Amino acid sequence: MPSDTTTPSNTSPGTPNTPDTPATLLTPTALTLGTLATAGTVPALMLVLFPWSALAGAFALTAGAAAVHYARQGIGRMWPAVTGTALGAVGFIGSVSWLWALGA
Repeated sequence: MPSDTTTPSNTSPGTPNTPDTPATLLTPTALTLGTLATAGTVPALMLVLFPWSALAGAFALTAGAAAVHYARQGIGRMWPAVTGTALGAVGFIGSVSWLWALGA
């Protein structure tokens, strides 16, 4: 029986190949958004980046949590997923605490 050259031998035709899954994009997304969120906590950049840092922090937490989940299954790397999640948490908590301080 001839082998099909378009389908990798380790997967069936209906399953995605591991490097092609959308989970591989979660780690760099979390790391990038976490960096943007943390940059918004710098006092010189706070007024310019505040709306973006609050949103980026929340999205970095969400994407980072999903990236950690997939990294534990062997898809992607753990250290950038955890780093992006931590940076997102710092940026989001910094934005929320700044809003809370203005309301007090």
